[in-house]
Amino acid sequence: MMRRFGLLGEKLGHSYSPAIHGELADYEYKLYEKSPEQLEDFLKKGDWDGLNVTIPYKKTVIPFCAALSEKAAAIGSVNTLVRRPDGSIYGDNTDAYGFEKLVSRSGIRVCGKKALVLGSGGASVTVCAVLKDLGAKSVTVISREGEDNYGNLSRHADAEIIANTTPLGMYPGNGAAAVDLERFPGCEGVLDVVYNPARTALMLQAERLNIPCASGLYMLVAQAKRSSELFTGGSIDDGEIDRIERKLSNAMQNIVLVGMPGSGKSTLAALLGRALGRPVCEADEYVRQAAGMSIPEIFERFGEKRFRELETQALRELGKRSGAVISTGGGCVTRRENYAPLHQNGRIVWLRRDTAKLPRDGRPLSQKADLNLLYERRRPLYERFADFTVDNNSAPEDTLMAILEALK
Repeated sequence: MMRRFGLLGEKLGHSYSPAIHGELADYEYKLYEKSPEQLEDFLKKGDWDGLNVTIPYKKTVIPFCAALSEKAAAIGSVNTLVRRPDGSIYGDNTDAYGFEKLVSRSGIRVCGKKALVLGSGGASVTVCAVLKDLGAKSVTVISREGEDNYGNLSRHADAEIIANTTPLGMYPGNGAAAVDLERFPGCEGVLDVVYNPARTALMLQAERLNIPCASGLYMLVAQAKRSSELFTGGSIDDGEIDRIERKLSNAMQNIVLVGMPGSGKSTLAALLGRALGRPVCEADEYVRQAAGMSIPEIFERFGEKRFRELETQALRELGKRSGAVISTGGGCVTRRENYAPLHQNGRIVWLRRDTAKLPRDGRPLSQKADLNLLYERRRPLYERFADFTVDNNSAPEDTLMAILEALK
């Protein structure tokens, strides 16, 4: 008989857990969204063999456990439940395993360092315990109202490790961050348990400041691997964590096309969408819909400045998506603030085409400008935005294959 596993929480929304467990083993894995009033009856009489537990039940489920792992008991938080043959419930904390794997994979050295943990919820307790186990010199929790809070961060300006356990910056609240990393000049590593988007605002700032950083996706996969072992009683090679994390990361991240007007972005976006089964989003189309008029009309009536403002608004919304192909306007790179929305959850591809092959029809700036001079001005901007560059001077199908190869 097929055994039944799943994720238990109050409000789950979209979860990557079923996809991860589908890669780990052959069993049913469902999402169980239960209110606090439903929780006791579900735990005692529900049709399940094993559960992962998320907000807000990681502490609530403890009284229902006949036994806890040493780690779960020490931390006081449970995120994995297994129903034993006699019907009793065993509780464990695989989040600790996942976070320890994340720290190890990131290469960020914790031992002997002063660490700040942002947030005081269930994830914070686990992260604090792991950092202490790894030999952190000190671990301080920063909360909104505690002794150490966001109003007196100056007393911790010497922090060397920052770990975010708050939901700030998580989809759909992209762009927010609990702290400004410039307040910590000695920071040597940033760990963020958020995994959607791939790069939170905190991580994007860490990148700009050349501070090593890592997101929570690896932690999510690692804890799922350990949970699956508890569910089945089997053993899974650690290499599966890397394989599944790469596969999930590739599926989650957008493919963003930048390049000169007429460089073939729309054509390649459509080809990529069909080849990969991804939705295709045209930034210019979002601008047209927002303005209620064509791009040339926007330029004629309101000028380039207004168009760029509308374009930035569109990119902020499109950049929140996951697993899409996004075709941008040729001049989006002229505004530095457009980089973060596109980079937060995407790999940016610069489509490069000879200026002699660039069409001008329907493109207000191309019709008026010397395309060679325009290209020379924008070339360093495309280079700054792009993760990689693909030549698009031959057949679109050849360019498609080059992009797919580069994405590997």
